[in-house]
This record gives sequence, C-alpha cells and structure tokens, in this order.
Amino acid sequence: MDSVTQITLGAAVGEATAGREADLKAPLWGAAFGLLPDLDVLANPFLTEIQALTMHRSVTHSLVFIALVSVCAAYGLRRFHRDVPVSTGQWGALVALTLGTHVGLDCLTTYGTQVFWPFSNYPVIYGAVFVIDPLYTLPLAAGLLVSLRWNATVPARRWANYVGLALSSAYLLFTVVNKEHVKQVFEEALSDTAPHYERIFTSPTPFNNLLWQGVAETKDGYYVGDYSLLDPDRSVNFQYVPKQHDLLEDQWDTPVVRELRRFSQGYFVVRRDGGGALRIHDLRFGRNDVGLTDDGEYLFTYRLRAGPDGTIIGITRPEPPFELNAALLRQFLARIQGQPESLP
Repeated sequence: MDSVTQITLGAAVGEATAGREADLKAPLWGAAFGLLPDLDVLANPFLTEIQALTMHRSVTHSLVFIALVSVCAAYGLRRFHRDVPVSTGQWGALVALTLGTHVGLDCLTTYGTQVFWPFSNYPVIYGAVFVIDPLYTLPLAAGLLVSLRWNATVPARRWANYVGLALSSAYLLFTVVNKEHVKQVFEEALSDTAPHYERIFTSPTPFNNLLWQGVAETKDGYYVGDYSLLDPDRSVNFQYVPKQHDLLEDQWDTPVVRELRRFSQGYFVVRRDGGGALRIHDLRFGRNDVGLTDDGEYLFTYRLRAGPDGTIIGITRPEPPFELNAALLRQFLARIQGQPESLP
C-alpha cells in the first residue's frame, strides 16, 4: 500500500500495543516502523532498473527481516526509553506487529511481496485491494486521530483506535469477499467468450473496490474485461489482446527477460515501438485511461535495451502520466456505478 496508509496503520498498531504505557511514543514508533519496509526504494539510485523492480518488497518485506528487526529494536527501544513502563517483549510485539501488518497488507495488493526471501523470491500476490484505497485508510486515520485527543489512561482513547482498526479490517475482509465473487463472475462470462482459457487474474481498479479488471490467458493472447458490482447483470465485455511473445524469439531466457516474466507472473504482451525497440507491457496494472478509451497507455511498460550483440541487457521504464481529467473522471465514476464504458 501507499506510504501514508502504512504510516497510519503502523501508528494505530503501535497505539493499540503500547499506547496506554508509552503514550505518544507508541504511535510515533509504530509510524516509523510502518514506513521502514518501504525505505528500500532509497537503494534505487544504486541499482539497475531491473534490480530496482525486482528488489522492491523483497529484503525489507521478508519474515527474516521482521524477526531480526523486531528483536534488535525491542532491546534498543527498551534501553532508549528506560523511564517508560514498557517491557522488552512489549516493544518487540509493537515492532513485530507493525512490520507484520505492513507486509500482510502489501500481500493483498497486486505488486507482489517476497515474504520468504532469501529462501525464495516467490511473490505473494492476492490482488484484493488497490495500492491506494481511501475507504481503507480513512477509518483507520479517523480512529487514530480521535483517540489521540484523550490522555493515555482514558479507556475512550483505546476504544476509538480499536474502532478504526476494526472498521478498516472489516473493509479488507469485504475486499477479499469481493474478489472471490468477481472471479466467479469473470469465470462464468469466459465460459462463453473463451471457454479454453488457461487462468485468470482479477484486480480492483484505482481507488475503489467496486470496479474490477479481469485478465484471462489463452494460448495466443489475453481477454481483458471489467465488471462493476453495480452492473445490472453479470455480463462482461472482453477485448482480445494478442501476446506476440514470438517477438522475443531467442531472447526468451536472457536474465532480463526472465526477470520480467517472473515479475509479471506471465501476464504480459510484447510490442515494437515506433523506433523498432521491443516493449513489454504488464497487463495486471491496467492502463492510464482505466481501460475506458482507445488510446490508453499501459502503466507498467518496459523498453528493452539491447547490447552490441543484440542481447537484451537492461530496461528503461517510461511512465505514462496517470491523470484523471474531468471527462475521464466522470466516465470512470459512471463505470463504477454500472453504466456502459462509452458515454454520449
């Protein structure tokens, strides 16, 4: 999730764990450790594009990292705050729960979280919530902010924070139930459109959990469609997107292409741009027009860079602007509400 959400979640977890004993120190340390895993991006200037892509959410999001940091931080915080009646174990619980909830929340998004690093680079991906979702963050922030109006020993302070955590957690459960329902809808629609599809990936569109995208893989391409929980029926209008994986030819097993294939979980298409260079588009993250126009650009696009002998040795990542202008925003909101994609 976005850093603001992770800081808020960390502060709420810190308050729930040790707010009564440590007062404001608990949510402040919770916020700090809630942000810590995402600081892996600070290494990006020293990494290649492909390394930055695949290392994000690896080391600092692993169970090994959680265990080591929790133990070290527990003893460090106990020594640093000698006058605070919080035990070493309680400090350790605050850090472990803060880091654990951060990683768990990231696993519910689409990017992929390498929880088992260094033993495995397998990315845990559930894809139930968009990386920025106000309906998750706002109740969490409201409960935390209301709670901090009271002194540490006042029961209302703890309960206000608990309510915020409970509401945001209930929303996450709602997103999981949504995903299972939406997956069933897509599977039913595909039984008519592409009965021989191999697998499907579903994910929510930006900033909401009502409008979903489905990407179904077949032998030669993908069927991409969207479905809103507010649609009048369970029909899905799919668009076929050819893979064109053959454009990679003998580059298929080069290290760079292999990493991109792994990161995208195989949900990618290959195209040549106007200059003849190959580009790989990851379909899971959608387009900057939210799939509502004919000229949108894929948000996760990788331009392959070849060496003197023609072998792919690196990538550059052009990032198209993600701007919801007034017309597109109206169309997006209408689509969420179950109206057709094309509006007069």
